[in-house]
Amino acid sequence: MINQEKTPILDAVREWNHKNAAFYTPGHKRGKGISQELRSLFGESVFKADLTELEGLDSLHCPEGVIKEAQELAADIFGASKTWFLVNGSTCGIEAAILATCNHGDKIILPRNVHYSAVSGLILSGAIPIFIHPEYDSVLDIAHSITTDAVEDALAKHPDAKAVMIVYPTYYGVCGDVKAIAEICHRYNIPLLVDEAHGAHFIFHPDFPIPSLKANADLVIQSTHKTLGAMTQASMLHLQGNLIDIDRVGKALQLLQSTSPSYILLASLDAARQQMALYGKGLMTQTLQLAEDARNRISKLPLISLLSEGLLSKNLSGSLDKTRLTITVSQLGITGFEVEEILDNQLGVTPEFGSMHNITFIISLGNTQQDIDDLVAAIATLVKIRLSKIHPSTTKPQQKSSQFLWENFFPIENPLQMSPREAFFATTKSLPLRETTGYICAEIVCPYPPGIPVLMPGEIITEGAIEYLLKIHSMGSFITASTDINNATFKVVI
Repeated sequence: MINQEKTPILDAVREWNHKNAAFYTPGHKRGKGISQELRSLFGESVFKADLTELEGLDSLHCPEGVIKEAQELAADIFGASKTWFLVNGSTCGIEAAILATCNHGDKIILPRNVHYSAVSGLILSGAIPIFIHPEYDSVLDIAHSITTDAVEDALAKHPDAKAVMIVYPTYYGVCGDVKAIAEICHRYNIPLLVDEAHGAHFIFHPDFPIPSLKANADLVIQSTHKTLGAMTQASMLHLQGNLIDIDRVGKALQLLQSTSPSYILLASLDAARQQMALYGKGLMTQTLQLAEDARNRISKLPLISLLSEGLLSKNLSGSLDKTRLTITVSQLGITGFEVEEILDNQLGVTPEFGSMHNITFIISLGNTQQDIDDLVAAIATLVKIRLSKIHPSTTKPQQKSSQFLWENFFPIENPLQMSPREAFFATTKSLPLRETTGYICAEIVCPYPPGIPVLMPGEIITEGAIEYLLKIHSMGSFITASTDINNATFKVVI
């Protein structure tokens, strides 16, 4: 029986707090040489834990001691046969998953609403993406998960694909039928890779959607920092089954991870795992109760609506993470971007992100009843303000939008003209955005959040994509390519 009370990395770091005169990196020497400004903000103890790979602290790339033990404890609680700690975020885990399963020229099936990091993995590996559309709600302007039928169809057309990758849950908390998708993949004897960045908490309460490892996914990447108690940038990669070469995953991570890992991040992963192993169900029960309280109270307010399981397409056969709160604000007469700014700057509540028609909040183990009260009060105040400015005749039910539909700016029927890797490293020139229509894109153009590329290397730039980028930028979305997209130049292949 594994003792989940143990915290091997945390204990080892604690032991080094007062050891010996420091003649090793980092240069601040356990905080003695740190800026006074930093010391006054963070205190002294955090810098004592900022250590390098010293005796007893093990090596991230070839663990034999406390890191190995901590990863084994994590594998046990999350249900994996092997777990790696990630200090370069889930980004490096997703890139490693693609590198571990695909050689140059190999096909990988994945949804078009993958994260930026998956495109980076395509560039690094030279793999060829076979994109499939997620279910798209044109009323809410939300892309959900991919369906089992879409996966089945893609594999029937491309039986030589080396892997399937899905996003589970989406940024909005929507979960597809991961178990059925895993079964389809295994019929073709290929692995299912899951970007479960926002689902590390699923294993700790039965009221959450099924964790993808329990649904027989082969490789799962989780951002432990996003919904649990680890530090930002601290994530995990989990593996099970025999469809993926374990050594190849390790080699890929050696290529992508820092050779000077942060022991603060590693210790936070160790401590977050212990916290959830000992108290996870209770913490998640409390979190679900807070989320339910917020849903019940906000649902009574006029002019807004909440994303719920009842609004999801039957084609998804999935479920919704109840701790992810998405409010549709279209009838307030302002965009989600504007709502985000008002809440943040005027009403004392900061959401996860705003989009054209929605605003999304993450409720986690760190939230309190006071947080929920503040959230409800802020939304109620916003609704009251908008009611005083909107004429009743303008508050009509939402209609399906014919503009900016998913298919308009992600034209899957128009395949890549070259692989993302080839386009990324091709000879390029820079053109003003409005002059790029018809050219092959040579860079990743991505609104943040949620980090889903609108354009990627190898795709033909369409008029629809350009208009969409201009529209959401004008509403307040940040675009990776430029702070001023109207005057920006974009790289295209020549």
